[in-house]
Amino acid sequence: MSSADSSQSNQALGQAHSRRDFLWRSGGGLGGIALAGMLGRDGALATTEATRQPIGLHHAPKAKRVIQLFMGGAASHVDLFDFKPELIKRHGEKWDPGETVELFQSSPGKTFKSPWEWAQHGQCGKPLTSIVSELGECVDDMAFIHNVVGKTGVHSQATYLQATGFQRPGFPGMGAWVSYGLGSLNDNLPTFVVLPDHRGYASNGPKNWSSAFLPALHQGTTLFPGRANPIADLHPPKGSFVTAKSEAATQSLLAKFNREHAASREADSRLDARIKSYELAARMQLSAPEALDISHEPAHIKRLYGLDHNVQTWPKEINEIEEIDYFSRKCLVARRLLERGVRFIQIWSGNDNGFPRRNWDSHEDIKRDHGPLSRGMARGAAALMLDLKQRGML
Repeated sequence: MSSADSSQSNQALGQAHSRRDFLWRSGGGLGGIALAGMLGRDGALATTEATRQPIGLHHAPKAKRVIQLFMGGAASHVDLFDFKPELIKRHGEKWDPGETVELFQSSPGKTFKSPWEWAQHGQCGKPLTSIVSELGECVDDMAFIHNVVGKTGVHSQATYLQATGFQRPGFPGMGAWVSYGLGSLNDNLPTFVVLPDHRGYASNGPKNWSSAFLPALHQGTTLFPGRANPIADLHPPKGSFVTAKSEAATQSLLAKFNREHAASREADSRLDARIKSYELAARMQLSAPEALDISHEPAHIKRLYGLDHNVQTWPKEINEIEEIDYFSRKCLVARRLLERGVRFIQIWSGNDNGFPRRNWDSHEDIKRDHGPLSRGMARGAAALMLDLKQRGML
């Protein structure tokens, strides 16, 4: 091989990033994936079809839409899918990693094996604990990454990092980049939809799906499946004083005021985003309720998602059936939104810290908290993957 050939080969290898490098660069914040795709589409990467060099991709990209599941507070990998025999062997021993450990909250205690039993699943033999065993039916369609690390243990910073790619506030979430770069597939529904935990927001709240310095219309739209009013203020208040004629007149006058206001503030995108949000809300009055209505789903689909129960009220304590209902309901709604052209959907499990905890930050009692949360997540996520696969959407 000549030196020129060797140089070209090394250059190609440098361009063909490994999966580890890909996750290091973008898994810390999925926003980088969308940004790179957008820049490539717009030619901002300074390449053309004639000059673009092959980078070793083994398949053409096929993904058109994304569902991101986020476990607020952090799911414990060693209690769900990361089997560590040495941890079982050293259960109860003093924890000594052989190097200095700096902790801001407590001192290292004893090693503690998972309180749940492990079993192998699928043709690949992937070990899972019993609380996520329902994912076993899907493991052959899943990729498990065991070498991803975070840069911080602070919840707010770590959540920013995963949601936006940066530990500091002020950057768009991935869904905002997707909306900005690719636009909408359905003018009657938002491009970026967020399904928060039914108990409230996780660390940072709506900043996790903010559009930041992008135009404000690209921020995530929050929906709460299962609530009596899943979309705040979508419909006007009930009452005889609101008629179709009066509502039309109000909207016309509001549009006039908005145009006059916008003319004096051309550089501010917030009003334009608000106008577009009102216009979208008007279209959503017809399309969104239908997308959120799962009552007409067939019985076998409701059974798949664990939504074939008649429970109307929940115990005060965190419990399995409530977690299954809320998480699975969001997963089923996410599938319906995908079918209607929504490009990016986030499903959140776990709200911000409180006592008793209702998130995955299981400091006090991992069996009390991780058990129900994991069963809810596993039932909903497994049902979603099986449902998407049978529809040719996975």
